[in-house]
Amino acid sequence: MTSIPKAPGRIIVRNVRVFDGVGDKTLDGADVLLEGGHVVAVSSSPFAQDQADGVLEIAGDDRVLIPGLTDAHVHLMGNANAMADFLEGPTGVLYGNTIAEAGRMLRRGFTTVRDMGGDTAPVKALIDRGEFEGPRIFPSQAMISQTSGHADFSFVYDVPEEFGGRPSRTEDIHFTRVADGVPRVLTAVREQLRQGASQIKLTLGGGAASMYDPLSTLQYTFDEIRAAVEAASDYGTYVATHVYTPAGITRAIDAGVRSIEHGHLADEATVRRIAEAGAWLSMQPFAEEDHHYPDPVRAAKNTEICQGTAQVYEWAIAHEVKTAWGTDLLLEPQAAARQSAMAARLAEYYSNVDALKILTSGNASLFELAGDRNTYRGGKLGVIAEGAWADVILTEKDPLADLSVIADPDANFAVIIKGGQVVKNTL
Repeated sequence: MTSIPKAPGRIIVRNVRVFDGVGDKTLDGADVLLEGGHVVAVSSSPFAQDQADGVLEIAGDDRVLIPGLTDAHVHLMGNANAMADFLEGPTGVLYGNTIAEAGRMLRRGFTTVRDMGGDTAPVKALIDRGEFEGPRIFPSQAMISQTSGHADFSFVYDVPEEFGGRPSRTEDIHFTRVADGVPRVLTAVREQLRQGASQIKLTLGGGAASMYDPLSTLQYTFDEIRAAVEAASDYGTYVATHVYTPAGITRAIDAGVRSIEHGHLADEATVRRIAEAGAWLSMQPFAEEDHHYPDPVRAAKNTEICQGTAQVYEWAIAHEVKTAWGTDLLLEPQAAARQSAMAARLAEYYSNVDALKILTSGNASLFELAGDRNTYRGGKLGVIAEGAWADVILTEKDPLADLSVIADPDANFAVIIKGGQVVKNTL
């Protein structure tokens, strides 16, 4: 088990340039006071020297202090394990790998993530309790899919549960849940809520990683989607949906879905429709090398998805769509650290400051849709402001001048603090 030292009573980070996650410029020459897991004050005047026990002073020396980074679309369990691990590995190893990756993710500077498929509620509980290092987690629990849908990981010869078959291995470990028809969809949604989901994840169209569904497929009927939306709403939260195509996105929005995950094959009219509905586009700046597939069919789907990235970002900016950022790395644990490079890649589509806003306060605004399911309501996420959670990073170089700074957290993040707990300090 990772040994986590007790957080000091107070931390003063002195003489820093503060990017608060919201504004366009830094507050220079500032001192930031952290106490009790929260930001207590941000001041352009130095705080008085405090010699009380338990005070840690960090000399910022004109470095840049930014909020902890966020990722709106991770698969912690999927990041940490390969398909062979899911199909053949002991369950304990799956969770052990997940906990280890959570620690690495935090040390890359990601202090809050939204998990979009996997049994991470128990991992969240252990992290929140201080047993292990890791980011704050907004779990979706199992991805809910129709038979032959994106999250149907059963073998082609398996009999569906509806016809007397048994759940697949990935259903047994709560990574996926196959549910057909309104009654079963309602049960599947309520099952994830019972297990601790803060929001619900449905798969409504084809995907690169799945075996049975071309990208053009429409998955789940309007009534099934609407049932999921109503069940989530009854618990004060929302539905997010894996979907790429105009037809799938339109059906999702018409049914009340609040967050479109991916959307890379959308046309301009559909992107405008997302904006008009006030929904979120939770997108990933995919490049082909981010994922590798063992067969030409899935590789071709990956290529098609990646080719739509730049155009959809352009339309999203033009129509002022509420856009979140995530990675969606999956089943290639050796590539998990690519998360940092994918965050820096946002600079290909946005200014550095706008990209940093998305990576901090922007994603956090999406997380807040979880309402009472958000267990971190005791402070604001993604900002450096009085009353916010004390999740901050002190950078050796200025990411507002060069976003590639965040692509190399080992070299460029001098201090990482989560909830007032010093995770890393090289000063």
